[in-house]
Amino acid sequence: MHTADIAASVVVLGTIVVSLLSNVVVLICFLYNPEIRKQVPGLFILNLTFCNLLLSVSNMPLTLAGIITKGNPGGSGFCQTVGFLDTFLTTNSMLSMAALSIDRWVAVVFPLSYHSRIRHRDAVIALVYTWTHSLCFSAVATCRSWLGYHHLYASCTLCSVRANGAGTQFIIFTVLLHSLTFLLTLIVLCVTYLKVLKVARFHCKRIDVITMQTLVLLVDIHPSVRQRCLDEQKRRRQRATKKISTFIGTFVVCFTPYVITRIVELFSPGPISPHWGVLSKCLAYIKAASDPFVYSLLRHQYRKTCSHLANKVLKRSPLNSSSRRVENRPGRSNTNSTTTTNNDVQPPTNKTGDKICE
Repeated sequence: MHTADIAASVVVLGTIVVSLLSNVVVLICFLYNPEIRKQVPGLFILNLTFCNLLLSVSNMPLTLAGIITKGNPGGSGFCQTVGFLDTFLTTNSMLSMAALSIDRWVAVVFPLSYHSRIRHRDAVIALVYTWTHSLCFSAVATCRSWLGYHHLYASCTLCSVRANGAGTQFIIFTVLLHSLTFLLTLIVLCVTYLKVLKVARFHCKRIDVITMQTLVLLVDIHPSVRQRCLDEQKRRRQRATKKISTFIGTFVVCFTPYVITRIVELFSPGPISPHWGVLSKCLAYIKAASDPFVYSLLRHQYRKTCSHLANKVLKRSPLNSSSRRVENRPGRSNTNSTTTTNNDVQPPTNKTGDKICE
């Protein structure tokens, strides 16, 4: 095997393991925590997790086998089924990300009327659309026999070789598929999250003004506490930007190379390097492994649920573990009353603004 093939095999294998473990943890948190199940975004996250899990157990192992064997590891019928799943699951997951971004935009821009604007019925309608949209494109590709093993990507997917007799129709279909999935989702992500960022910065500036006014009034505040307030103020300004950059950045980095390669493949007269094709497919697979962390596991509610489950499995009381951490802090009870009073001073908070900036 070529060195690039060995590296690609390791990447795909690692992606399978991480994707399976992380998505299973998200699914367990969803089933265990009733508060997560009550939330409307939980339906979109459940749908995204379902797509990522199926992709991890169906398409990724076949791509790994294709890289190792340098050929189609399954029969024609089996490969067409996997190709159908590849188109369906990828399209469905992209549209689920768009639905999540719209939900967060409504929650931030219209916080008082969020529950009247976004209900479980609306989420179900959105999911019905994503499934219908994905099934239509997958069914058309299957009926036209455009699905098969593609050596460029070492996977069962849309195959231009099988569409030689319908070149123009295949080109139109491929352009429409990526325009109404990747491009549409990218536009929705950029528009909604940039509006969320604008509102988040506004609330953070308002909190910063209140913080500075409080620090000016508290002339006898300890310098360490003042510095801690200023550091928290700086972190608050950066938090929303980092999160929104992660939402948009992971989508662009993981899907853009694959989509561009697909479009270039339609019009390029020369061959494309198979190493680049496999790399672009691996990046698309990595998105399935990163989604649980981007949308779920790094959030406080999921972290708290994971911690509670871990304590339950280890038969450890969360109260006892937290009390042990407090007891292990040396010199806490020996501080003087002045320092204690100063350290208890916290920067003023705004509940809505802090929720946005987090």
